[in-house]
Amino acid sequence: ARHGRRAALVSGVGDDPFGRFLRRRLGEFGVDDTLVREVAGHPTPVTFCAMFPPDDFPLYFYGRDTAPDLEIADIDPEVVRGADLVWVTLTGLSRQPSRGATLDALAARDRKRFTVLDLDWRPMFWRSQAAAERAVRKALGRVDVAVGNIDECEVATGERDPRAAAEEMRRAGVRTAVVKMGPAGVLGLDEDGFVEVPPYPVDVLNGLGAGDAFGGALCHGLLAGWPLERILRFANVAGALVASQIACSDAMPTTAEVESRLAARS
Repeated sequence: ARHGRRAALVSGVGDDPFGRFLRRRLGEFGVDDTLVREVAGHPTPVTFCAMFPPDDFPLYFYGRDTAPDLEIADIDPEVVRGADLVWVTLTGLSRQPSRGATLDALAARDRKRFTVLDLDWRPMFWRSQAAAERAVRKALGRVDVAVGNIDECEVATGERDPRAAAEEMRRAGVRTAVVKMGPAGVLGLDEDGFVEVPPYPVDVLNGLGAGDAFGGALCHGLLAGWPLERILRFANVAGALVASQIACSDAMPTTAEVESRLAARS
């Protein structure tokens, strides 16, 4: 939303004070929460992030084996078909009923541009890595953009080398593959070939939210019709700016802030 486009969220929150707080905050960030449902019997889980800069920020999910968003059983196919861009996550495939709802949404979408799969591999949500591998390979053929870090791309493709992983995602049917390489920068592959951009150097304070900033900026660039190299440079800076701050959602940069940093480096 802070990149100039109104986002709508299809998700669930608990019918509890924290869930209602989250809905209020979504509105403050300009996110349409019409399709956010309150799921009875599943409180909104509390999540802790430990901070071990520069590159270790593990998440701990307190006391729950599920979350309201994983209890969503259906998504309006007309909403999915009509959206300019749809973003789904590997976590959404980790269990039923969310898995079925996500796959139904992808089927309704029918690989319309832009359909993005976030390879957010989080082992605590899965019975085994093999189960995640089966789920993600089923989804790859139903999206046209996939994005993840090296560990996540390895789960998706069996390849740890960034170029090999990107090529494997393309063979699976993805038009644009993006591999986040941490301190080595970002690699992308589309029909025009490989693109690599260097990292944007910052003093890292908290990695939480950097991937969300990268993803939001990626969506902004895709919808704007930018070439892949420009998209990745823009997204790289957006993620780095969030990583350089303690805050997460409050730290999300505007388009002007990212563009000014890019201009300063040119």
